Amino acid sequence: MRTARLVESAAGPASVISNVDAYRSLGLRLIGDDWPGAGPLGGIATALRVSPATWSLVVACDLPYLHRAWLDYLVARAVASTADAVVPTNARGLEPLSAIYHKRSEPAIRTLLEQGTRKLTDGLKKLRLEIIEPAEWKGFDSDALLFKNMNSPEDYEEARARFGDGRSGS
Repeated sequence: MRTARLVESAAGPASVISNVDAYRSLGLRLIGDDWPGAGPLGGIATALRVSPATWSLVVACDLPYLHRAWLDYLVARAVASTADAVVPTNARGLEPLSAIYHKRSEPAIRTLLEQGTRKLTDGLKKLRLEIIEPAEWKGFDSDALLFKNMNSPEDYEEARARFGDGRSGS
């Protein structure tokens, strides 16, 4: 819920692309994935299809350290960009699940999916990217946690401990 509300505060109405039945109790706008089993690339294609917006902010639901200032910056960069997507990068590579995609990138992504591409970073190779380097995004996150996701109970407990009261910042 926190991530959806954060996205709404920065970019307007949020949608969850996933198995609709699994998240019905959250009361969010749920969209069934056009490409179930195709991973995040399929989810991005679905989001771009259903969104009436020129730019779609795409974030993973398990990024507890996202905050409004970063998302506002990302949206502002996109509005001024001529790229197909604005994507941060770090030492591990691109961070495509804390990025923003232009509607015009949908056909290329769908074509790749139809050709069997499932790896998200392979899909991005066909888009014109504007990269946000660490020197830029670290101004929003000096601890380099912005893109750290929660994959285990230990990650969850770490996030709770960092935020003290169990809520992540906005």
